[in-house]
Amino acid sequence: MGRLASGERWHVPDLAATIAEMEAAEQPRWVWTVTADVYPPLLRAGVRVARCHDLELTEALLLGHAGRWGEPRGLAAAVARLRGLPVPPDRPRPDAEPPGFAQVALFDAVPAGRVEISDLLQVYEVQARKITETGHPGRFRMLVAAESAGALIAAEMGHTGLPWRADIHDELLRELLGPPQPMGPPRRLAELTAEINAAFGTHGLHPDLPTEVVRAFHRAGIDIPNTRRWVLRRVDHPAVAPLLEFKELYRIWTAHGWAWCDAWVRDGRFRPEYVPGGVVSGRWATRGGGALQVPKVVRKAVMADPGHTFVVADAGQLEPRVLAAVSGDERLARAAAEGDLYAALAADSFDGDRGKAKIALLGAMYGQTGGDAIPALAVLRRRYPTAFEYVEAAARTGEAGGLVRSWLGRTCPPAAGSWRDAGLDPPDEVAPPPGRARGRFTRNFVIQATAAEWALVLLATLRTELAGTDAELVLFVHDEVVVHCPVEQAGRVVEAVHASAASAGRLLFGVTPVRFPLDVSVVGAYADAK
Repeated sequence: MGRLASGERWHVPDLAATIAEMEAAEQPRWVWTVTADVYPPLLRAGVRVARCHDLELTEALLLGHAGRWGEPRGLAAAVARLRGLPVPPDRPRPDAEPPGFAQVALFDAVPAGRVEISDLLQVYEVQARKITETGHPGRFRMLVAAESAGALIAAEMGHTGLPWRADIHDELLRELLGPPQPMGPPRRLAELTAEINAAFGTHGLHPDLPTEVVRAFHRAGIDIPNTRRWVLRRVDHPAVAPLLEFKELYRIWTAHGWAWCDAWVRDGRFRPEYVPGGVVSGRWATRGGGALQVPKVVRKAVMADPGHTFVVADAGQLEPRVLAAVSGDERLARAAAEGDLYAALAADSFDGDRGKAKIALLGAMYGQTGGDAIPALAVLRRRYPTAFEYVEAAARTGEAGGLVRSWLGRTCPPAAGSWRDAGLDPPDEVAPPPGRARGRFTRNFVIQATAAEWALVLLATLRTELAGTDAELVLFVHDEVVVHCPVEQAGRVVEAVHASAASAGRLLFGVTPVRFPLDVSVVGAYADAK
């Protein structure tokens, strides 16, 4: 077991050489405080490691399991807990700097004060003991290993970068927005602003300010709660069409426009900072750059290098398949053994109506209670009672203020937590009273968090499968993985992706008829993937 205390001062080349020698000889599991702090300098020195134990990520998982979600998780806090001292808050991490900023020394961005190896080992030993005390220690150990592996992959992807053609990006922006202007928005946004003002019979309305738009509709005799897309689409008014176009283009201009490209794309690569477990469901986030929210139209700028290609793998119908696996519902599992789960479900129980089958299953997982879902849910309850009861039990626990866990043991926040940050609860227009909203959150948490675990195990397994090739993981978005590789290695990568998906299913759920198929595309441009 390798050990690195972030407070120690090392000469980077010497440390990198030592780690490289140990990796080649024994492939240890490195125990360190925060992968996001320790690993990037090693990558810049040309060193990659196979395994690690991230103390901070593990501490967060254990705190959540104990119902203490959101408490300080840094090493200083963990040391204070085991010594019975006041627990200091975690230092806030700044937003990521764009590529090309001045790099810090190897261990500068760590908790203030010296960190002793003995402290690091004590925390590691306490964490190991607490893992054995969880309800399913084998599963939780897998969660910790996958989370730590994800942190390594996140740092590696940020270091490698996503191939990005700035010239194509510029062409796309000019086609959508018109040329950039010295001052103010580009031409197309200015034209849409004029159309919107003309539709309202006003002058000086700023369509990027929701409060002004809501007031303009009110003056027109139309009351709307907000300017979200689904709200506007229900309104019959000449301003709606230009408003919807304005919202889409304005987001592209501000979030992924020329300024974004100038800041984040260097040497043909986009290098954001990924945050594993960045939301409560375990899904990733980013700290700067917005890599997980790149609009489809902008993805046309993501082009493989000459002689290379992308292998893009996307898990289909992942959450329903996860429900079949975790619930143990044999009938649903048989449907999930097919390539199209919804079609199999329809043939078995919905008179061949695939749409009704999909509505029923999604309604059960998200807690939909009205409209077309009512008769479909009745069929689901009768024909697949075990699966239906699995999510119902999670909902009841949530409504009572209790905690629910994913398959591997990630725990939802307590009732007072901000679960909206997870993106799991329903839109405002269908949100029930607070207790029921909590139930909708917990019923989906047990599925979505487990789906995130499956995807993370797939990613970690694929990283191992690709060792020894020239293929590189360059993007991971929820249940989609993008690999950049030489054209001649694409076939091997495709096989590795499928093998990793099958392995992830076996590692999490053991022997099960449930399949986790992937839609795999081999493309030169990311936008061309299925």
